[in-house]
Amino acid sequence: MKVAIIQLGYADGSEEGVEARAERAAALVRRAGAGHDLVLLPELWSAGGFASREWEERSQDLSGLADGHLPPALVPVAEATREIGAVVHTGSHVERTAEPGEEGRHLWNTSVVLDPQGSVCATYRKIHRFGFGGGEPKLMEAGTDLVVTELPAPADGVQVALSTCYDLRFPELYRLQLDQGAGLFLIPSAWPMARVEHWRLLLRARAVENQCFVVAGNTAGTHAGVEMGGRSAVVDPSGVVLAEAGSGEETLSVELDLDEVERVRDGFPVLSDRRL
Repeated sequence: MKVAIIQLGYADGSEEGVEARAERAAALVRRAGAGHDLVLLPELWSAGGFASREWEERSQDLSGLADGHLPPALVPVAEATREIGAVVHTGSHVERTAEPGEEGRHLWNTSVVLDPQGSVCATYRKIHRFGFGGGEPKLMEAGTDLVVTELPAPADGVQVALSTCYDLRFPELYRLQLDQGAGLFLIPSAWPMARVEHWRLLLRARAVENQCFVVAGNTAGTHAGVEMGGRSAVVDPSGVVLAEAGSGEETLSVELDLDEVERVRDGFPVLSDRRL
C-alpha cells in the first residue's frame, strides 16, 4: 500500500475561508496523492484546530453524507479524490447536527474517509476531547464508537482503525481497536510544537505495543497564535520510523508492506502473553 500524508500549513492573518482552504487541500491531494492508494489530511484543517471561536462559523453539515450530499469543505476534496482514484481520509471537520438556534444543535470533531469515487466509506467522531474543560470539551460532544474497518481498494488488505489527535494519549483505545483486528492506525492531528516530543514518542509507543502500522498526519505553521508541531510520520509494527516530516508544510510518501504486521507478530508474539 502506498500512502501519502499531507502536512497542511497555516499562516496567521491569512484570512483563508473554508472554501479557499478546501481548494488548497484539494490541490495538494491532486499533486501529492496521485499514484498513491491512501491519502491522509490533518485534523480540523477546514476550521482550525485551535481556532475554537471560529468553529461554529466553519462547522459543516454532514447529515447528507449517506445520500452523497457533501458540505463545502469536502466538495473540492471529493473531486480531487475521484481524479486520482485513491482512498482519501479527509482529516476531521467540525460537524454540526442542526442549524444555529435550532433544537438539538451539537458540534462534533468528525473524520470523513472517501472512497475512490468520492463517496463516504467511513466516519469517526473523536472520543477524547482536548481542552481540560475548555475548547473541545466545552463546545463539542464526545464520540462513543470505535471504528475499525477494511477500506475499499486500492487501500484494502488491512483492518484500519480511526482515531484523532488527543486520542493518541489513551492507549486503551488502541488496544480495543487491536482486539477488533486493527493492523494500521490512521491518525489525523493538530498537535502543537510545545508537546511535539510527546507526539513522536506516542506514535512509536502505539505502534510497538500493538504491533501495528501507524500513519499520522499533523498540521504545520501557526494558527490562532499556536505554533503547530508538524512531524507527521509513518511507523512500522516494530516501532521503526519509516518517514517523518519536518516542521513546515510538506508531504510524505511511503510504501507499506502490509505483510509486515503478521511477520512481526509471528516473530515476537508478545500479544499472545496478555493477561488483561
